[in-house]
Amino acid sequence: MKDLNDLQLKVLDLLKEDARRTPALLSTLLGESEDKIKNAVTQLEQDHVIVKYATVVNWSKIDDEKVTALIEVQITPERGRGFEGIAERIYLYPQVKSVYLMSGAYDLLVEVEGGNLREVANFVSEKLSPIDSVLSTKTNFILKKYKQDGIIFEDHQEDNRLMISP
Repeated sequence: MKDLNDLQLKVLDLLKEDARRTPALLSTLLGESEDKIKNAVTQLEQDHVIVKYATVVNWSKIDDEKVTALIEVQITPERGRGFEGIAERIYLYPQVKSVYLMSGAYDLLVEVEGGNLREVANFVSEKLSPIDSVLSTKTNFILKKYKQDGIIFEDHQEDNRLMISP
């Protein structure tokens, strides 16, 4: 586990909010030199703390028929490797977007994306369920995303009602 300095943590927080922030803007916001910011970002990238810069897309605004499912998977850990080998086998499939080791009623939470419900169902029945260590799966289809990564997708109205006090 990498120990980060205070500047690196502040840079990460600001880039998480908006990855398009330039070193010049980060320098202004943090009161540090631009070179110091560039060095901090470069080091975070080299250490694989910053893995990728990504865009959060509200797919419901686009005429796109993608289907996303969260699949709860119960597995038997492998001797000597635990959950690692099975998780790797699952996350290497291109339709798998995320895999999380969980505590609770199931072991892995797998996020899968497909063109339609049938594609996701086929993935579960043909690829995921046949894995020897998989004991059971439970598929939950995402019907609508309201918020992701701290970003609210829907326009929401402020409560403009007048306060009534006794």
